[in-house]
Amino acid sequence: MRRPKFATALPAIVRQASSTVMLVATALVLMTGSGLFALFLEASGDQLLPQRSIQIFSSAASASTDYKLSFIIASPGVLGSIKAEFCSNDPIVDDACTVPSGFDISGATLASQSGETGFTIGAGTNANNLILSRTPTASTVQSVSYTLANVINPSTIGSYYVRLQTFAAADASGARTDHGGLAFAINDNISITSKVPPYLLFCSGVSITNFDCDSATGSYINFGNFSAASTSSSSTQLVIATNATSGYEIGYQGSTLTSGTNVIAGLATSDVSRPGVSQFGINLMGNQDPTVGQNPQGPGVGGPASGYNQANIYKFVSNDIIATDGSTSDYKKYTISYITNIAKDQSPGVYVSTLTYVATANF
Repeated sequence: MRRPKFATALPAIVRQASSTVMLVATALVLMTGSGLFALFLEASGDQLLPQRSIQIFSSAASASTDYKLSFIIASPGVLGSIKAEFCSNDPIVDDACTVPSGFDISGATLASQSGETGFTIGAGTNANNLILSRTPTASTVQSVSYTLANVINPSTIGSYYVRLQTFAAADASGARTDHGGLAFAINDNISITSKVPPYLLFCSGVSITNFDCDSATGSYINFGNFSAASTSSSSTQLVIATNATSGYEIGYQGSTLTSGTNVIAGLATSDVSRPGVSQFGINLMGNQDPTVGQNPQGPGVGGPASGYNQANIYKFVSNDIIATDGSTSDYKKYTISYITNIAKDQSPGVYVSTLTYVATANF
């Protein structure tokens, strides 16, 4: 006598059959999402397949995706076929099956198999029935899994069911050996979008704390009185960062020190500091002759350009590029070192220069 089966989830049902009381429980667990694992337990004469699961690689309606069926073979013996029937009403193997709208497994391919292997998709496979077939071969109690590619999901959001059965015959005919039910859900995809805007951070000052442009202070340098016997020096700082794909360039524009028509010569070619010789120049390094500036700081990989990247060597050519980075760049701080020398016959006067530093991000 076959035990009765129930299609709804009930805590417990007690039925009287002859003089025997049978306790039958039907349990349903549902999880939504792209990774879905569910079990239906039902009473029957053959064995239940333990540890059944179904994983759907996309749970979007009408999506073409992969289904992975996994379970444990419950009864050792001859195994020739496995049937998976997909229904929209319930997981009970002997109930009439309502075909899920839009679902189609007829074009699926068997992408992988493990445990009991040697299966191919067999005759009898249609829109909602999958037959895995092989030459009937002895099987053992073990974990098995089968991944099916190109399965078309149901077209309507909701819960759906799989009825699994195993057979000794290769064509899923005759008495079944084991069986079990599964549930899965089709739901809306959750799309998450965002945008990282392009940015260039750049600031200058006589002093900048760490890499904080809000802390930048000062825009004026006073060298004091020049002397032909010694070099005058000072420094300012720049901070830069950008997510530009091709990085950045920093250049400068302006004139050398002038007082009316009198000029302190800018270093058109790189040179050391020479007290007693008319010179005005800059670099982006820590120097010892004279002691001024510091090397670039920060996690960014950019660096000073040629002509401005050697300690104790200075240059001044308006519109030169003084620092570059070829890719996205984290914070970098550059210290601009300035040196001035005058000749003994330098004309008196108040000498002034205005420099503009320009950063260009290469998106």
